[in-house]
Amino acid sequence: MPKIQAEKLRELGRALLVANGVPESEAATVARHVVNANLAGHDSHGMIMLPNYIERVKAGHIVPGAPLTIIQESPTTTVVDGNWGFGYVVNEQAMALTIEKAQASNIAATTVFRQGHVGRLASYPLMAAKAGMIGMAWADSGRSPKGVAPFGGREARLGTNPWAIAVPSDLDGPFCMDFATSAVAMGKIKLAEARGQEIPLGWVVDKDGDLTTDPAKIKGGALMPLGGTEGYKGTALAAMGEIFCGILTGLGFGVEPSGRHNDGCFLIAIKVEAFRPLLTFRREVADFAHYLKDTPPAKGSQGVLYPGEVEHRAEQARGAAGIEIEDATWRKLGELAAAGGVAMPA
Repeated sequence: MPKIQAEKLRELGRALLVANGVPESEAATVARHVVNANLAGHDSHGMIMLPNYIERVKAGHIVPGAPLTIIQESPTTTVVDGNWGFGYVVNEQAMALTIEKAQASNIAATTVFRQGHVGRLASYPLMAAKAGMIGMAWADSGRSPKGVAPFGGREARLGTNPWAIAVPSDLDGPFCMDFATSAVAMGKIKLAEARGQEIPLGWVVDKDGDLTTDPAKIKGGALMPLGGTEGYKGTALAAMGEIFCGILTGLGFGVEPSGRHNDGCFLIAIKVEAFRPLLTFRREVADFAHYLKDTPPAKGSQGVLYPGEVEHRAEQARGAAGIEIEDATWRKLGELAAAGGVAMPA
């Protein structure tokens, strides 16, 4: 697998998108988000997604340059129609607006609908954390085809419905949670297939309802809900995600087989200063993280990590050494580059 520096990947992503009709500023935003996902170790949401986005642009499922429309609002709430624009662009603007309203009113919430894939969900709460706020984001995929079986079932009826929260702190890296409500994100299955790797038993059931380690057998099968033998917990979280991001946004639930990917999002920003002095809060969150890390390690463990520490370590390592891109993805990017007259990095 080639190993490429992050800045070169951002430039490649930007150039490929521009070559396929995406405005310069939007292309830079999308490239920044996907490479940041690679940096954080979430390769399932990184450059592997770029060919898919370009396919969606060509199919008209993503509309570059689409204007964001505010359907209704109050001093603390906003309903945003993304008009099928890039999810990265629409959701970033929506979160910025949520933060702006929370600055004035202490707390604000926004629903977003009709937008493309929003990528690594933590990106948006992290915007709030940088502004001295607690940020939250939840997402589902509208009525597009589903991938997750509810607990006790074997047919896909739910999305992976990820949930992310970030808080400001004095730590070197962010204190942030971000996880799918399924056993794993769908992108990790596609990544394993692209790399020719098996997946752990318990992630996927095949079309017959049997557990499998073959990522290709997700076709006709389904992801399992988060929680394993207690998967009802993951199903409950996913169901709440459908309500906040599907029903509350107006996207609805269920499956429209021909439906294009349509990330519904629910965003919140909470101004810490409305409850505690920000400097005190930041210090105590860091103290709490160190308190967790001071726990004696379990047998076979290298110790406790606070939420977000894995991603912070990955970002530091990959920022220095470069990002490995699986050969199958690199070939696809090379084909797009040749078609668009874009130079591939060495």
